[in-house]
Amino acid sequence: MALVNKVLVVGGGIGGMCAAILLSRQGITVDLVEANPRWAADGAGITISSQSLRGLREVGVVDEILREGGSWNVVDICDADGHVRTTFPIEPSVGAEDLPGAGGIMRTTLASILGRATHEAGVSVRLGTGFSVLNQDVEGVDVAFTDGTRNRYDLVIGADGVNSAVRKYVKPDFPGPRLTGQGCWRAVVPRLRTNSTMFMGATTKAGLNPISATESYLFVLDKREGLEFIEAKRWPSMLAGLLEEFGGDLGDLRKRLLDGSLENSRVLYRPLAGHMIAGPWHAGRIALLGDAIHATTPHLASGAGIAIEGAIVLAQELTRRRSLEGALIGYAGRHYDRAHLVVSSSGRLGQIEQENGSREEHVQLMTETLRALREPI
Repeated sequence: MALVNKVLVVGGGIGGMCAAILLSRQGITVDLVEANPRWAADGAGITISSQSLRGLREVGVVDEILREGGSWNVVDICDADGHVRTTFPIEPSVGAEDLPGAGGIMRTTLASILGRATHEAGVSVRLGTGFSVLNQDVEGVDVAFTDGTRNRYDLVIGADGVNSAVRKYVKPDFPGPRLTGQGCWRAVVPRLRTNSTMFMGATTKAGLNPISATESYLFVLDKREGLEFIEAKRWPSMLAGLLEEFGGDLGDLRKRLLDGSLENSRVLYRPLAGHMIAGPWHAGRIALLGDAIHATTPHLASGAGIAIEGAIVLAQELTRRRSLEGALIGYAGRHYDRAHLVVSSSGRLGQIEQENGSREEHVQLMTETLRALREPI
């Protein structure tokens, strides 16, 4: 007998869709609601690490992602003028030796691929809809939705992001994510390099990752205290300012950002924040997933990966345990260490960058963490 027969997933991001797909394939009736009327807000690219590709293969979408996105097996480390100084090979994850070391894709493209898979799995999806109230008892959760409808579920999964509304039902005392002191700039640019490429300036680090046959996304981290509001119209010129010390490819991109000739660059900025919440990750029949419990900075390109892995572990635990309580405890117990490794290591990498700390420590920490994440879940 199944532990749950009817599940609500709140949030149509990567983790929420993966959970919905996997649970629906187990014969569970799954509803998914997403407050955004589209699958994903406008975005630039996303890097998909080796362990993320492994997880997406289990979800069943990796072939389409690799077909529509970009991939690479090495990272080129360049000086500020774009000359390659060192090349690092990327080892595949255990069990995914036939896949590339890493990949990249537009966030909107990834959302579309997962969205199609969600529908094909038989999940009932309502975009532009959220919930207003959750009321649970020992047998289920009554949900009132923002469109005026109501329904009852055996389990509600809050996969609604860093500012999760479901979280207050599980962790009411959680104060919210903390800013890290860095901001992240992204832009979609023409694909200029075959591999993933890092450019090391005296004060700034920038990168280019392929996201399709013709495009890459440019990313730059800068030191930025607080939650300063920056008008979107200023983003291209501010990103160009951060690239001032670079020549070569980045110098050319900087000029095009300033003169407006870089069409469809889609420059984006956001301050970085993160948190790691201790277990348990559920209260009764309401559970949390993804950024709602472990939001990380992008230093290891593994935020999506741990959300995907969380969905996989949760789906597995719901099939192997004898009680719902045991399954939800097992989910947090299995997933916590890997999620904590990503969040804590990413946070430390950011600290090193802000303090102009040891480059050797930075490389060692990144290498050791990625090696650990390549191991099976």
